[in-house]
Amino acid sequence: MYRAPAVLALALALALALAGCADVEGLQSEGDLGTVHAPQSLWKDIRPDPPDPAQKPGTASVVPDLPKVAGLSMRTVNPVSVVRADIASATEQDGGTGRLVDPRGVQRLALCTQAVDGGPDCPVRPPVFHDLTGNGREELITALDIDGRLSELRVYTVQDDGRIARILSRRAVLEGVEVAAEHLAVREPTSNPDYVAVSDYVWDPKAGIMNLTQLTLDDCASLTGVPLGPDAQRCTR
Repeated sequence: MYRAPAVLALALALALALAGCADVEGLQSEGDLGTVHAPQSLWKDIRPDPPDPAQKPGTASVVPDLPKVAGLSMRTVNPVSVVRADIASATEQDGGTGRLVDPRGVQRLALCTQAVDGGPDCPVRPPVFHDLTGNGREELITALDIDGRLSELRVYTVQDDGRIARILSRRAVLEGVEVAAEHLAVREPTSNPDYVAVSDYVWDPKAGIMNLTQLTLDDCASLTGVPLGPDAQRCTR
């Protein structure tokens, strides 16, 4: 019986296996990929002190020195006055160390006038009103821009007794801020220009704060050399 084709096929298969080929397309073994090492812990004996309650970004805090809100509507308050009172209180609490607010915040707020919008040089962003708590009352969302890049994001609610409370504070480079239902997402740049970090905050009715529930990465379209318009979105979704 003539078996030459079968013998040749077997010989070819053995030759491919000995050569380290993965398939007939010619993919070859990449060789030794190196030794896998366990993670090395750095500074194992050094631990940070636990944060003070006021240092936790999601800690609710009544803003002092503000009148109670009539009708429990945040639209009736002056946003700049709320931010000014909050920044002043935080600065007093942290002694100017920057734990609770950037020390430059007070200086920046000095640029605001007594106008409702704070005037043309006021670094407080236009207010956004959105019901994040699901109770039918809108929260006040705004930010204090510190140096053209860094900002102090602030979210305020009006409590049942009419007092204004901060339910979220976040110092960040605000690539974008988005709201949907009881969610608030903060988009920040990373060291990789192709990605942004997205922090998703959701209202926690038991704690009475906005809690961080998810941290993800989102991809950004390459925009090298492409000027951005005032309404342009830097990152894709």
